[in-house]
Amino acid sequence: MLDALLAAAFRLHPATIDLGLDRLARLLGRLGNPHRKLPPVFHIAGTNGKGSTAAFLRAGLEAAGRRVHVYTSPHLVRFNERIRLNGGLIDDATLITTLRDVLDANGTAPITFFELTTAAAFLAFARTEADACVVEVGLGGRLDATNVVAPVVTGIAALGLDHQQWLGDSILDIAGEKAGIAKRGVPLVVSRYAKTITARIAEVAGLAGARLLIRGDDWDAVLYEGALHLRDASGKITLPLPRLAGAHQLDNAALAVAMLRAQKAVAVPDAALRAAMGWAEWPARLQKLDHGPLVARLPMGTEAWLDGGHNPSAARAIADAFRGHLLADRPFYLVVGMLDTKDSAGFFKPFAGRATAVYAVPFPGHSTHPPESLVARAREAGLPGIIAADVAAAFTAIAHAADRKRPPVVLVTGSLHLAGVVLAANGQPPT
Repeated sequence: MLDALLAAAFRLHPATIDLGLDRLARLLGRLGNPHRKLPPVFHIAGTNGKGSTAAFLRAGLEAAGRRVHVYTSPHLVRFNERIRLNGGLIDDATLITTLRDVLDANGTAPITFFELTTAAAFLAFARTEADACVVEVGLGGRLDATNVVAPVVTGIAALGLDHQQWLGDSILDIAGEKAGIAKRGVPLVVSRYAKTITARIAEVAGLAGARLLIRGDDWDAVLYEGALHLRDASGKITLPLPRLAGAHQLDNAALAVAMLRAQKAVAVPDAALRAAMGWAEWPARLQKLDHGPLVARLPMGTEAWLDGGHNPSAARAIADAFRGHLLADRPFYLVVGMLDTKDSAGFFKPFAGRATAVYAVPFPGHSTHPPESLVARAREAGLPGIIAADVAAAFTAIAHAADRKRPPVVLVTGSLHLAGVVLAANGQPPT
């Protein structure tokens, strides 16, 4: 039944998409405007890191004893992952009832799948009491379906080039679109960017009447003596290092803490902020894979990692996270599959000189770069490329070539959709 309802939602998707909020506003009106009945909303945008920031926001709020709804996208294995009610994944029965109500209200009117499912999330949230609501932007910000909410604080994580066909060809265009979540009188907490990018965000925020809080000026966070030290208008706080791997997670954690401290609607004590560093979980973001049917194909002692990063800026963060892996000591293999809309050449460049080889794979259900094309782009970056039928075949090939004295490090990356395939195959679906 759930699959049938999701398929029905897909069938309403327009042949051509024009970004805008009119379709969703009409549907929400028919549903009684549930987006106006939400608990305090924490709204987060960004090219990379917004999902991880949402995870830290949720962890901080829940550590404070708050009941939290969360809306994120895309899902990795099951659609239910997109909607959390009071911390847990929405159950099938509730999701089925909610989708039926939304589809009935919409009728046959064309609407994007994301717009319709966003309406479903807001309807589910409005029907279930909670203390806070964390909402991740889907695409851009200004015209994103989530931008109908009235937040208590907004934030922008790392910025980079992605979705140019919708958001503009330049980083300034993209920054302007992301800043479109700014609201009058509401704090907009932003990360550290180049001056021109910050200026563009400030221009949009100023026109909206938002209270802009810039990292480096109004707040900041630094790492020293094994801790993260943050200061803002509320004073200073020392935080333990986040459990999520990668130096970029320090920035995401800091942004979340700065957002939580910038608003007054939901009290979050310092102890909860500290606890959030260890509580936050976010699958397929430098996730170490546990032993399972897929990982069992690799030789004993192998480190297997998964990251859904799919653009050049994400690749730089991922490559930096593996900087300490010395190729002379352990080979470092990439297993990569990517949607054909992504910049594969730009994705491989940060790994030049850092990876032993690239195994290029397709994955089902999506239009992907042919493995032959990925191999060609990898070789242009100076990385040996090998075609594999799928991730399992790549793991088997890596195992056959492995030296038992030097077990490899293996990273599957390039797409969140591929990450979902891997988690399902290895028996590690998000919970």
